[in-house]
Amino acid sequence: MTSNALRSIILPIAVIIAGFAAVIGLSGYLDRNRAELPAGFEDSDLAMNGSRLKGFALGFEGLMADWYWMRSLQYIGGKIVNAKSEINIDDLRDLNPRLLYPYLDNATELDPHFIAAYSYGAVILPAIDPEKAIAIAQKGIDKNPSEWRLYQHLGYIYWKLGRYAEAADTYEKGSQISGSSSFMQLMAASMRTEGGSRATSRAIYRQMLADSQDEAVTITAKRRLMGLDSLDEREAIDRVLADFKEKNGRCANSFGEIANALFQVQLPEGRAFRIDASRRLVDPSDAPYVLDKENCKVKLDPNRTA
Repeated sequence: MTSNALRSIILPIAVIIAGFAAVIGLSGYLDRNRAELPAGFEDSDLAMNGSRLKGFALGFEGLMADWYWMRSLQYIGGKIVNAKSEINIDDLRDLNPRLLYPYLDNATELDPHFIAAYSYGAVILPAIDPEKAIAIAQKGIDKNPSEWRLYQHLGYIYWKLGRYAEAADTYEKGSQISGSSSFMQLMAASMRTEGGSRATSRAIYRQMLADSQDEAVTITAKRRLMGLDSLDEREAIDRVLADFKEKNGRCANSFGEIANALFQVQLPEGRAFRIDASRRLVDPSDAPYVLDKENCKVKLDPNRTA
């Protein structure tokens, strides 16, 4: 290969790499040195709309979409890492992550077939802005009508909102796409009969975990499943506490007083209660259970120290 031919291959690659590095470097600099926004302005006011960005892409729409995608992951991850209080994965509004939707909207505007971005938004955005979650999932369906998993995501959002009829219709539509999972038809039926049941919740998150190709979605599904298991355990502990109180006329002073009864309980799917290295009764996420003797109920340690 001649030096001119080699140069013709290497030069465009070098330009792309240099440009990408410059964009990332500039973004980091601006983040570190950005002045406070004037009153009435929001972070989202700084995000350029994806349709306008196309005019600057110069054929590198895919590269820019990847940048916005990575930026969205870094953005929400940074918010969680720097949070000053316990994170509630069902409600992330306190983190004030106003740029997440614009980032994902830009990524999918630049690359309308960016399925991972739609999926991530459908899982995370319901805890921030449910209407934006619906918007990103519906946008994905409009741009990719043969992707049955996007119907699964939209059905999930409607389910989270308790809009079971809409969830059922969405799962039904997705089930009619060639190659779709039989899970879609099962969910359509389940939404119409027992949409809010724990069994339905468990089926949804297990399928989400099985289908996930994104680490953030995988982590979310695992946490949700552990939360459901924790609810099972707390209900069982409360029943044992109620039995103890009825027999003894008082609440148990500690879990030690009901330990024998607890370990005779048959939890769903053969699970057993867990004791950590400090001899504390803990839930599946290792958050300690604490005894609320005033109400004779179990609750999770608000400090959640494992």
